[in-house]
Amino acid sequence: MICAIGQDSHRLIEGTQKPLLLGGVKIEKASYHCQANSDGDVIFHALTNAVSGITCRNILGEIADEMCQRGIIDSGAYLDIALEDLRQKGMKLTHVSFTVECKRPRLSGYIDQIRQSVAQRIHGFSPENVGITATSGEGLTAFGRGEGISVFCIVTAARKE
Repeated sequence: MICAIGQDSHRLIEGTQKPLLLGGVKIEKASYHCQANSDGDVIFHALTNAVSGITCRNILGEIADEMCQRGIIDSGAYLDIALEDLRQKGMKLTHVSFTVECKRPRLSGYIDQIRQSVAQRIHGFSPENVGITATSGEGLTAFGRGEGISVFCIVTAARKE
């Protein structure tokens, strides 16, 4: 078994030019979105970074920037590359866990949907192996004051049998 951690954060911008996506789930009624060149899915970004911690090939940055320039802004596409790198190393994810810090949106009504969506993106994965916790951090940070969203993700992977 091997573990790695990933993190990402984005500032929230008022306006609905893009939807607010978290773990591939559109957050309805949000009047704001994550500032990013991509779709700004901070949960998929943190997961991509965590997988990159195992494969030692950073996807977010140069690779994702080039994809954005070609019009590919779906954060799931970046995650797909990281997961393919993991498969090529003969490994598979066994568990993923996220901690999300934000004042908005309130995630309690979306957690099950996000778990399902993340599991579907990791082909053959069970939602039972996707943990998500959320906190406002008592408003002590910009995230807890509603200015952005921060996500930490830890992944556990094992060699394929």
